[in-house]
Amino acid sequence: MDTIFILLMVLIMIASILLVIVVMAQNPKGGGLSSTFGGASSAQFGVQRTNDFMEKATWTLGATIIVLILLSVVITGKPSAAAPVPVPAQKEAPAKQSSAPAAATTTTAPVQTPAPAK
Repeated sequence: MDTIFILLMVLIMIASILLVIVVMAQNPKGGGLSSTFGGASSAQFGVQRTNDFMEKATWTLGATIIVLILLSVVITGKPSAAAPVPVPAQKEAPAKQSSAPAAATTTTAPVQTPAPAK
């Protein structure tokens, strides 16, 4: 399952980088790559198609990133069925017998040591 997660993360990174490139290549005034390679006039050959392609590529890459992220959460986000680690029971020291009356004796709580780190 670890290799699937790594594969999905690599695909998400590639799609994110492509999305950044596509968005940076667009011009907010409608020029973008079409004005760079085809001139500023939108009446020239193929200019409108470049803008349509860039817009479709932006939406497609954005949707691809969302789908890949949701897929990675569904695949790798399942809770594990591992049993909890049992804590060993503490043994109490036997009480000392004394000649004092029972009302005068004091009891001490057992000292708990921290569990070893794993």
